[in-house]
Amino acid sequence: MTSAPNASARIEAFLEMMAVERAAAKNTLTAYGKDLADADGFLRPKTLMTAEAEDVEAYFADLNARGMAAATAARRRASVRQFYRFALGEGWREDDPSRRVDAPKQGRSLPKLLSRDEVERLIAAATRKSPEEAGHAEGMRLACLIEILYASGLRVSELTALPLAALSRDPAYLIVKGKGGKERLAPLNDHARAAIKAYLAVRPDFLPKGDKANPWLFASRGAAGRLTPRRVAQLLDETALAAGIDPKRISPHVLRHAFATHLLEGGADLRAVQKLLGHADISTTQIYTHVTTDRLRETVERAHPLAKG
Repeated sequence: MTSAPNASARIEAFLEMMAVERAAAKNTLTAYGKDLADADGFLRPKTLMTAEAEDVEAYFADLNARGMAAATAARRRASVRQFYRFALGEGWREDDPSRRVDAPKQGRSLPKLLSRDEVERLIAAATRKSPEEAGHAEGMRLACLIEILYASGLRVSELTALPLAALSRDPAYLIVKGKGGKERLAPLNDHARAAIKAYLAVRPDFLPKGDKANPWLFASRGAAGRLTPRRVAQLLDETALAAGIDPKRISPHVLRHAFATHLLEGGADLRAVQKLLGHADISTTQIYTHVTTDRLRETVERAHPLAKG
C-alpha cells in the first residue's frame, strides 16, 4: 500500500485525470479538491491512502453530525468514492474502503419556481427609471441580464463569460461554452434581442477607465473587468425587492429553472430542453417534468368543480 506522504500527490493525480480525461470544469475540480482535503484532514494521522473501511465510515458519519446541507454531504461522499475507485484502478490500493458504506438515499428537491408574471415584474422593476434619471444605464443592464437568462436558460457563469463579439450582429442564437468546454446553441427571443440592443447603447458607462477594448459583454470596473456571478445575484436580489418579490425566491439559477419549466408547460419536447440547458444526462432534465405535473395537479384541484369536495 502507498505510504502516507504520497496522499496529496495521489489527490493531485486524481484531479488531473478528472480535468484531462473527463473535461471537468474548474469549479468542479475545486470542489473535488476541497472535498478530498476535508476527508484527508479528518482521517489524520492516517490519510486517504492508508484509511480502513471503519475510518471512512467514521468520516461519512461525521458529515451527518456537522449539520451541513444534505447535498453538500452527498457530494463529499461521492468525491471520496470516486477517488477510491480511481485509486483501485491505478493499483494504488488493493481495496476500496468506501465500498461497504451505503450511500444514504436522498430525495431530489424540486426547483424554486417563478411565474411568467413574476419574471415580467422583475424586468419592469429593472427598467423603471427613465433615460433622464440617474441609474438608467444600470436598469438597461439589469433588464438585459434578466432577459438573456430567461430567454436562453444560461448558467450565470456562462452569462458573465459572454464576449461582446457574441452579440455584435444581433443573433437569434448564442454559441455558449458550458460545462466541460462543450458548446451548445442557446436561443434569444425578440424581447432579449431588444434588451441587448438597449443595453449596448449604454455599455460604455460600465467600461473601466481607458479600457475601450474590454472584450466582455457585461463589462465592469472591478478587478475582473466583467460582472461576477456573485454581483449578478446581488443585483437580482435588489431587483426582486423593487418588484415586491421575496429575494429568497430569486437567483440566476431560478431564472434558468423558469426557462425550462415554462418551455415544458408550453409543450416543448424534453430532449429539446435537455439540449438547450446543456444537460449531459436527461435524468437531470426530468426534474422539470415533476414540476409541471405538480402545477397541473394544483390547477385541477383548484379549478375543477368535482375536485373541490
